[in-house]
Amino acid sequence: MQVDGYVHAVQEDLARIAALGDESVVRAAELLSGAIESSLGLRLQEALSEAALELSGQLRNGHVEVRVSGGDPDLVYVADESEPDPVPDSEDNVFSARITLRLSEGLKTRIEEAATRGGTSVNTWIVRALERSAQGRAENRPNRNRMTGFGRS
Repeated sequence: MQVDGYVHAVQEDLARIAALGDESVVRAAELLSGAIESSLGLRLQEALSEAALELSGQLRNGHVEVRVSGGDPDLVYVADESEPDPVPDSEDNVFSARITLRLSEGLKTRIEEAATRGGTSVNTWIVRALERSAQGRAENRPNRNRMTGFGRS
């Protein structure tokens, strides 16, 4: 994206408006036009950065970056290299069950931040955390066919 074209368009608009006045107004507009050139370019880049942040907040598996090359900014989509959303592999794993969960605001905020960092939805992040926790508990459970302890004879 070439910011220069937008900057020059604003400068031309200012010149057309100044042409409505006398020579001193035209000269003042020319001086202002030159003075705001770099500032206007930076403001446009800031607007693009904010737009990229807003778009990134709406994406599930990636984000938008503003990359500047040769003075011209480009909006670039960057896919996150996180694991894909869990795909149901059997009827038991179809996401149809619902629960109501009450959390403190602080915990909810931390979960939302972790999900954003991971590039996933809050629901997906919670499901993955629960799956990891449930797998860990099952692995640590002793074998039911094994007895431990002491005996006397």
